[in-house]
Amino acid sequence: MGWFHHESDEAQAHNEVVNAPHKAALSHELIAAAASYEAAKAYEKHCEENGKPDSHAKAKELLAGFAGAFVDRMVETKGLDAVDKQKAKHEAHKKNEEKLQNEYSDY
Repeated sequence: MGWFHHESDEAQAHNEVVNAPHKAALSHELIAAAASYEAAKAYEKHCEENGKPDSHAKAKELLAGFAGAFVDRMVETKGLDAVDKQKAKHEAHKKNEEKLQNEYSDY
C-alpha cells in the first residue's frame, strides 16, 4: 500500500513530533501530519494481519482510531492543550480520508 514514504512530509512531521521535548511548541498541523503517518502505518499493519476492511466506513473508522490514539498520546506526553488536540484530530481525519478515498476508490 505505502501511502506515505519515509521521506514524505508526513514522515518528517512524525519524526519531529515524536522527538520533540515535553511542552514543545508544536502546531496542530504538524501533529495532524504525524498522526496521519502513524495511522497509515498502523492501518497497513492491520490490513496485512487481518485483510482489508469490508467497507469504506470501517476503514475510515480504523484510521480515525489509529490517528486519534496517536494524537492523544502526543497531547499527554508533550503537554499540549485541548484545542490543539481537537484541531489535530480533525486535520488528521481529513488527511487520512483523502488518502483512503484516493487509494480505495472502489468502495
